[in-house]
Amino acid sequence: MEQLTLETLIAVFEEIFGRPLFWVMVVAAAVITLAYIYVLIRDRSVSMRKFLLAQLSMPIGAVAAVVFVQSVTHSQLRDIGGPIDVIVLLGVAAMGAVGTAIFVYTAQSLLRWKLSS
Repeated sequence: MEQLTLETLIAVFEEIFGRPLFWVMVVAAAVITLAYIYVLIRDRSVSMRKFLLAQLSMPIGAVAAVVFVQSVTHSQLRDIGGPIDVIVLLGVAAMGAVGTAIFVYTAQSLLRWKLSS
């Protein structure tokens, strides 16, 4: 592999997760991102109370992302072999934490808005 291209990354992720699961995750991420943008535009401000609860959920998301990736790849923490494995694991945890925070904030905003109106 001489160059890292988008097509190469897609092929690698399809191989790791399986084609159906990978594309379901891509669609879910796109839907949650669009809902988050909608909430930000609709509310015109960030609610600090919702933001705090979203931040408190971040460790749960980080652990869940690592467990999910390890279960899909059939690996365990003892299989970490070098610095790049640690970097990838930390990246997965960080993306899981941020994704969970965005999801929790968006869900709170959409559910409270529908309940109150």
